[in-house]
Amino acid sequence: MRWWDIDRVLELEKDLFPEDAWSRGMFWSELAHARGAEATRRYLVAQEETGRIVGYAGLASSGEQGDVQTIAVAREHQGTGLGGRLLTELLRAATAFECHEVLLECRVDNLSAQKLYERYGFEPIGFRRGYYQPGNVDALVMRLITHRTTEEKDHG
Repeated sequence: MRWWDIDRVLELEKDLFPEDAWSRGMFWSELAHARGAEATRRYLVAQEETGRIVGYAGLASSGEQGDVQTIAVAREHQGTGLGGRLLTELLRAATAFECHEVLLECRVDNLSAQKLYERYGFEPIGFRRGYYQPGNVDALVMRLITHRTTEEKDHG
């Protein structure tokens, strides 16, 4: 994802998440940390041949931990495997950032997303009560251990 994608990403964001859509400033802020030797973010888009953006995803890294910030797929492309391809790219980025674990939050009522994450090895580890607003919907926190440190291998 580059700065010139933001307007098209916002169209999809507002369609998929009308009540809690990210702002233009939030995307700008994330992309500001996605370039250069000190990059801690990886954002990508999926486009049709026409250039229409039909999906996007983002990962933030901090030390040995990655956090899936967002994955979104246009309604007509849901169930096609696009979400899995976006997640695969985020996990590649987590490996490049040398993350030992990747976390994400998922609405407790979004069973299709939970199943996708489970197929990739994510496991539920807890809840964040009232995380999604409005509506006060809980988030399921999920984690994927990408690789164990030497110390963990010795003790686990």
